[in-house]
Amino acid sequence: MALPVYLARQFDDFSSVDIINTIPMKRISFFAYLCIALLFSSCNFTEEIYVEEDGSGKISINFDGSELMEMAGDEMLQTNEKAVDSVISFKDFLREKKDSIATLPLEQQEKLKKLEPFKLHMVMNPETKVMAFDMFSAFQDVSEVSDAFNAFQNASALGPGNDSGQANPIITDEQATQVRYSFDERIFRRTTTIVDSTLHLKSLDSLQGAEMFLSGSTYTLKYHFPRRVKSTNAEEATFSADGKTVIYQVKFLDYLKNPEALSIEVELED
Repeated sequence: MALPVYLARQFDDFSSVDIINTIPMKRISFFAYLCIALLFSSCNFTEEIYVEEDGSGKISINFDGSELMEMAGDEMLQTNEKAVDSVISFKDFLREKKDSIATLPLEQQEKLKKLEPFKLHMVMNPETKVMAFDMFSAFQDVSEVSDAFNAFQNASALGPGNDSGQANPIITDEQATQVRYSFDERIFRRTTTIVDSTLHLKSLDSLQGAEMFLSGSTYTLKYHFPRRVKSTNAEEATFSADGKTVIYQVKFLDYLKNPEALSIEVELED
């Protein structure tokens, strides 16, 4: 049996008293495979933002798990796993499960609350070897966008396993870093700050043993603006043909070790 599939079944069999008991089994499969993808295969994330002239727009965090599906797809076919193509509204989910959520510790409730503006589109097809997750939300002002990657992590935290006392070794504690976005007509900024160095160092220690699996993983920023880009402080960034899109990619492992690697400033033309 392929290792990812075996571990996924362990997730599915895990008995937990928290929110996971309220999630249908087909959704448990998503969270289980997502966690396993982070641990045992190269994973490519894309953070994509569309910014309008008035500062409104939309944000999307996309995860490409095709490599994991290549590893586990045949095994999933043998277990008659069906293809999944569905959209989850976290607002609807949290409202539906509000009574169960109210029994959770306040800290967990607050983490789940941050997911409310997001929807999640997930596609898993063992036959075509497709696995993709897209977590997205609209915003009225880019400054309202909280740390989108932390929100994405919180989605995986909905899955079972936390009661074991073992943290996911590649996910940094959301309190260790803080991401802020701003746009003042000409200057767009994504600023990452380490707010708790102790927690950050702890997360780095937990990376030991996972570096081999993450060596081929990437994190890409893809930002679309209403006007042409004049300049950016990201020296290795590339641009679209019309000059309105900035693309900046770093190794995922480098980002985990140094979150400030994805701090970026973009200046637009008048």
